[in-house]
Amino acid sequence: MTHAAVLADTGPQTGFDWSFFWHYLSSPSGLFLDGLWRTVYISVVAQLLGVLLGFAIALAQRSRFAPLRWGGRTYVWLIRGTPLLVQLVLVYNGLAAANIYRFGDLQVGGLVMLGVVQAAILTLAVNEAAYMAEIFRAALDAIDPGQAEAAQALGMTPGMTMRTVLLPQAIRIIVPPLGNEFNLMMKSTSLLSVIGLQEMFLTVQSINSATFKTFEIFLVAACYYLALTTVWSFVQRFIERKLADPGQVIATPSLRDRFTGGGLGRAGRTAAPEDAVPAGKEAH
Repeated sequence: MTHAAVLADTGPQTGFDWSFFWHYLSSPSGLFLDGLWRTVYISVVAQLLGVLLGFAIALAQRSRFAPLRWGGRTYVWLIRGTPLLVQLVLVYNGLAAANIYRFGDLQVGGLVMLGVVQAAILTLAVNEAAYMAEIFRAALDAIDPGQAEAAQALGMTPGMTMRTVLLPQAIRIIVPPLGNEFNLMMKSTSLLSVIGLQEMFLTVQSINSATFKTFEIFLVAACYYLALTTVWSFVQRFIERKLADPGQVIATPSLRDRFTGGGLGRAGRTAAPEDAVPAGKEAH
């Protein structure tokens, strides 16, 4: 059965149309695949930007500079306290209506990024950053403050301390909730239909308007969303298993050398003073 035949078959039927369901599930149209592709790449780009911006906001919340701390907390409070759907409408439609900014198509080389895609990625990233900021903050707060104090005592800069001491340990805490956030991100792209972005959900709505096979076509969409989140779940579990290796040393080799001259144990603890053997003497 061709796609044209499927769309043309709009007569009244009773019961579930299995042929229609299996047709779109096994051989989706090019329009459907385009919407699926937009769902995937918008999710990936928005999540990456959200992680980077969230990390910056988390650092601002931990800053000694009061305006930065309050700015970060206000950002998290404001974004987490308003619905994503409202944020999408405000960014894409509200800014244009207020003559503040209109998202126009952007051409980079031979690629054209639609204005609505830019607005979608920006809004999703800004929204995700508020949640990632809290994840980063909680992960960094869970690390023993004494480690950062010891690194500073050795003359390490705050940036080096963050990069070599804190972040490698925080990653293990961050990965599980980060995976959950990406799952939510892929499902949240269904809200982009409100601003007219032709992602998978809006594509399904268009097919439904032409065929009136509401239950069948939305069940197809549910299966594809489930497939996306399932694939990511396997990837997430693989990453978690790699990071959960109890024998893996968190500290970098340079940090081990600075602490103990190469004698840092697997647990990341320095040798006790009484265990140290003075140079030129043998242990008894």
